[in-house]
Amino acid sequence: MFIDSHCHLDMLKLDKHDGQLSNVISAAQERNVDKMLCVCVDLNKFDSMYACASDFDNVFFSAGIHPLHVEESPYDGGRLRQLADNPRIVALGETGLDYHYTQDSIEQQKESFAGHLQLAGELDLPVIVHTRDAREDTIELIKAHGNVNSAGVLHCFTESLEMAKSALELGYMISFSGIITFRNAEELREVVKAVPLERMLIETDSPYLAPVPFRGKQNQPAYVADVAACVAELKGIPVEQVAEQTTENFYTLFKRTRAS
Repeated sequence: MFIDSHCHLDMLKLDKHDGQLSNVISAAQERNVDKMLCVCVDLNKFDSMYACASDFDNVFFSAGIHPLHVEESPYDGGRLRQLADNPRIVALGETGLDYHYTQDSIEQQKESFAGHLQLAGELDLPVIVHTRDAREDTIELIKAHGNVNSAGVLHCFTESLEMAKSALELGYMISFSGIITFRNAEELREVVKAVPLERMLIETDSPYLAPVPFRGKQNQPAYVADVAACVAELKGIPVEQVAEQTTENFYTLFKRTRAS
């Protein structure tokens, strides 16, 4: 069985699924995707995100503020702490740094990221980290404010092997998405080969970044099976081994999921 360790179920367009999220969940289960983690990007929209999928026992949730949403959804430690009382909240994030699209909010991004890291350490929750074009600052903030005991994951990883190694040394896992199947992702595939399977997660980041052969279509949790198949091919191992180990990694990192 596979686990989609990062998706945005509330952002899916359901018109091709008869308007029902249950059909998306069923499609995932048909491809042996047993569980999924629905990730928050904006605290203003947390309630609607949670409501859209809370009826499904195989969906876990996070609470956090994406770096590109820090202006409309500033860091609010009190609200995050309150949300984290819910046992189905298994992580804080996604948070992190994104310098690709804007330089205007860098200081606010850093403040928010540091806040997430500090609170996660207090609550013993892992952090889901988004990082793009901010390699040095991401690692430095994790070193300064993170907790190695709870650590976290660099999700949808697209950065260098050097950065991956730095994160691994800090206790983090590395998560790969459908990007690894893209024709122009040869360098990233080398990172997949180098990252130990014992420290790896797989994800869709749906509705974005559908893997080959679905590229150009809306992504969905079912397609994490295709990410796993690519990892298996790159590492020269059975896909069942990828499924078993990444599932174990998920439960190890997101400790609250073991209680469900």
